[in-house]
Amino acid sequence: MLRREARLRREYLYRKAQEQKQHLLEEKKQRLKRALDDNQPIPSELRRAALTLQGALEFDDDGGEGVLSHQDDEYRWAGVEDPRIMITTSRDPSSRLKMFAKELKLIFPGAQRMNRGRHEIGAVVRACKANGVTDLMVVHEHRGTPVGLILSHLPLGPTAYFTLCNVVMRHDIPDLGTASEALPHLIFHGFSSRLGQRVSNILRYLFPVPKDDSRRVITFANQDDYISFRHHVYRKPDHNTVELTEMGPRFEMKLYMIRLGTLEHEATADVEWRWHPYTHTARKRTFLSV
Repeated sequence: MLRREARLRREYLYRKAQEQKQHLLEEKKQRLKRALDDNQPIPSELRRAALTLQGALEFDDDGGEGVLSHQDDEYRWAGVEDPRIMITTSRDPSSRLKMFAKELKLIFPGAQRMNRGRHEIGAVVRACKANGVTDLMVVHEHRGTPVGLILSHLPLGPTAYFTLCNVVMRHDIPDLGTASEALPHLIFHGFSSRLGQRVSNILRYLFPVPKDDSRRVITFANQDDYISFRHHVYRKPDHNTVELTEMGPRFEMKLYMIRLGTLEHEATADVEWRWHPYTHTARKRTFLSV
């Protein structure tokens, strides 16, 4: 079993490395195609390989760009089988962190919560893989305030690391009703870059496909690389008005790292993307949107 898992992980990392080469080749072909369509001179760096690239263009289908990628293998059952999520906390959690984990369980349909106890993270991941869990969610805190969220897609990855801020729990919102258990519709706003699409896929596949008549809505709105999470239920008193009722909790997330692997390979997994906050242009740049 361990040898099979190691082999699958090596194959996954190899496909990820090959994908970067395919992206570079696809970019060169598109530049050559634009030059030929616009009757412009071929760029000097493409002239030596122009005939080879033109021959490869003849076999490309319209609309087939980006079809083959490692994400097809990561989320190949997305939309076919419902995700199974396990939610746990860091060791020795406070009562407020336990409360936040319970509220996260209400957000994700079919999620289960597990008391961490003294279990090591490697044992938790192996138990999740053995029981068919598709995603492991770990919540961290600082002095009773939730400050970190880790999403690890099983069995091969990726693992996304988020910081949490401005957390307002359901218990802190006055006059709150019973949480709806309907499958939610999802709204993603501001994820226009390639990294933004990657993050939106990681978050999107945590939810099953909803029914058309569902009145529950979950929003992930990106602004300046801070992802605002909002949870509402709506109703329509008439054809012209819509009333929103917040269900909570609400918080902001900020991505700071994506690793190619699961949590037990944290020390050895390759880093797909990392936020560098101490560079000179870090405050001016946004990564999740163009």
